Amino acid sequence: MSLAAAPLSSLLQRPDLWRGAQLARPPQAGVPSGFAALDAALPGGGWPCGALTELLAPRPGGGEVSLLLPALAGLDAAAGWICLVAPPWQPHAPAWHAAGIGLGRLLVIRAEARDAAWACEQLLASGACAALLAWLPQADARALRRLQLAAAERSSLAFVFRPPATAAGASSAPLRLALEAAPGGLAVRILKRRGPPLAQPLPLAVPRPLAWERLRPAPAPAAGQPPSVAAIAAAVPPAPVPASLAAQSAAGRALSASLSASLSA
Repeated sequence: MSLAAAPLSSLLQRPDLWRGAQLARPPQAGVPSGFAALDAALPGGGWPCGALTELLAPRPGGGEVSLLLPALAGLDAAAGWICLVAPPWQPHAPAWHAAGIGLGRLLVIRAEARDAAWACEQLLASGACAALLAWLPQADARALRRLQLAAAERSSLAFVFRPPATAAGASSAPLRLALEAAPGGLAVRILKRRGPPLAQPLPLAVPRPLAWERLRPAPAPAAGQPPSVAAIAAAVPPAPVPASLAAQSAAGRALSASLSASLSA
């Protein structure tokens, strides 16, 4: 009995093996997500380092980046760049600055389809990025496998955003989450993790951008009625961006353009 138990206990020390009812113990501790309920459900107690994380969101701008901001803000500045590959929108510099992320650390790479996946692989292999955020809706199983292999050689955070329709397909990402809008934030369903399945989604208080309908100009009030709060807010001009922030943003754009040119060469 003891002879048979010893090899099993040794095998269970490997990070790629775990008991079905327990979370795996990765070789590196996870980066705290900023949400205690989510950290408790993730192997390593946070976002995995040296592994690919797949986030399935129904549409861009629904809070998927806000979910990651607390972890990104906590990364050591000396760890490297925070790289955004093929984002579907122009990153809002004041929002990143308000989250505590220096704009000089951001690199935005514009690329299409297969070029975007190739750029991600090169960035991970370089060891120069602390975190990778990539929008790869058309990536296939082979591309994801290559990204997982590249991520495993480093200790970076690596996130890939894809549409929910890809949930039924194969993926080499050890962690797959489905994000859905919920009252007060997001509902996070863990589709895949190194551990037992999680039946119920996790409600998280993640700030989400305003719906486009709420950003439209409010209708003018009828005669004799006071203007609504929304109308008053719409009439107030936005606060100017500080000169130092604008300078950092310009520097970040210049660095992004330089890297994009080198990748496309």
